[in-house]
Parts: sequence; C-alpha cells; structure tokens
Amino acid sequence: MRKLIYGINITLDGCCDHTKFTGGDEIQDYFRELLESVDLVIYGRKTYELMVPFWPGIAQNQSMGRAANAFAKVFSVLDRVMVSRTLKEVDDRQTTIIGDNLKEEILKLKQQPGKAISTGGVELPARLIELGLVDEFHLVVHPLMVGQGRRLFAEMQLPVHLGLNLAGTQTLSNGCVVLRYERI
Repeated sequence: MRKLIYGINITLDGCCDHTKFTGGDEIQDYFRELLESVDLVIYGRKTYELMVPFWPGIAQNQSMGRAANAFAKVFSVLDRVMVSRTLKEVDDRQTTIIGDNLKEEILKLKQQPGKAISTGGVELPARLIELGLVDEFHLVVHPLMVGQGRRLFAEMQLPVHLGLNLAGTQTLSNGCVVLRYERI
C-alpha cells in the first residue's frame, strides 16, 4: 500500500501560517526532494488554490530562483487531488476532485500502484490524521517564534493518542530542523 506523507513548515511556537516566515533555497530543496518521492499530491481547496496555478506557472516560465524553479518543475508534473465540498470542477487536467467519502476515496488511492502520496496544508491533513490515513510526518521546524498566527492541529480531534516513531532528523544550515516521524 502506498504511504501518505504529510509535510509542513512550522515555527518553534507552533505557527504554520506560511506568511509568518520565509523558506529559502534549502527548505525549497527539501520539499522538492520529498515531492520527487511521490507521484500524487492531495490538498484541500485552500492549499490547492495556493499551489495551482502558481507553481505550474513558475515551472513554465522559470521566473524565480534556482530552488523555486526546480521545485516548480517537479510539482508541475505530479497528478493532483483536490478535496472540496464546494468546487465540482477545475481547469487542470492533472487534477481530480474528491467531494464525499473522504476516507474511502483516499484508501482507494493508497491501494493503487505507484509511489507515495503527499499532502500539505492544515485542515485536510488534520482530517486525514483523525481518520488514521497519514503514515509519515515531515515537520520542518523553523528557529523562530512569531507569537501569533494559525497553529498546527489546534482543532484536531483524535479518538486515541497517535503513537509515532522518530524515523530521522536533519539540521539545515539555516537552523531549521527536519523531524521525520512514522506512525506506529
């Protein structure tokens, strides 16, 4: 069965609002490498609309720096799933929409042949974690406290504790620490 991998940037005080901190080339490279290990990304509507058409556009015109352009190239060739109860269609032939039966639809995707699946954002991943569907967590912890902003998993309701094993760590030159956990 394919793994579902969740990756996110977070500050030391738990903020995951991407407008509160900057990434940089090393972080962009980390997430590009993560995307190279998958062949499908799953996002909720809000995250999807942040990612598409922005990154496919960058892939086409190569208008940013080296790391962002490389990330865009990898992202632009991936198949995508958007989870939305409000949108029924998008103008992107690489995107499929899931509206209902989230658990069943994600399980179907996990059972298909292929590489791992990636997800990002906050609300949808929290739902996927609650449903027991996320297998691996990649948290890039920034050495920064912002004091305000959206907090990771602030509204998540777990029926039981979720046990995780530390599968790896990596310290980036900018002081960020990558924590990789696998579900027990």
